[in-house]
Amino acid sequence: MDFVHPVRAVIPGVQGRVLAVLAETTADLNLRTLARLAGVSVAQASRVMPDLVELGLVERYEVPPSSQFRLNHENVAAQAILDLACSRDTAMHRIGFAANSLSVPPVSIIVFGSLARGEADSQSDLDAVVVRPDETAEDDDAWAAEVERWRSEARAITGNRVEVIEVSHHEVRARLDGNATLWRDIVRDGVTVYGLTIDELVEPVHA
Repeated sequence: MDFVHPVRAVIPGVQGRVLAVLAETTADLNLRTLARLAGVSVAQASRVMPDLVELGLVERYEVPPSSQFRLNHENVAAQAILDLACSRDTAMHRIGFAANSLSVPPVSIIVFGSLARGEADSQSDLDAVVVRPDETAEDDDAWAAEVERWRSEARAITGNRVEVIEVSHHEVRARLDGNATLWRDIVRDGVTVYGLTIDELVEPVHA
């Protein structure tokens, strides 16, 4: 999934560009401003607006000397577009919620990299740290199967390839406190989607 431009990715062309702009603002926009923000010409925008108004997706108001447009949030199709515009947040919530069904729950799942930074497009990987409970052995087959099940579900939710870094609860504190570039990036950009936060993970692990 392209989480940077989700509306444009699913609705290509001028319509997608215009709807993406309208989904991101509650302000009324005139045609010239709308076209500029959408990166299209005024002529291109003027050709698609009548159909969007006719469908009920967009409301048009006459405010001389120009018309003003805004997304009709009450329209069922417009609601789908608003949901699409928020797809990154929805994906983060759902991949975290997917861990609830695991028979061996992780201590934490932290998403980092481009998805965490809001920069993930359709070619980006979903990078995640999965923290294994200390009482679960690294070579535990049941644990490995559950991590793979979560990875597959995360791939289905996002459409992006999922790369997992797996560490134990005892090990993760030293990694997060270390100077390795990767782990500094995780501390800086990481988003906890399940379990303990990064701040909680760096607390001493009590026996």
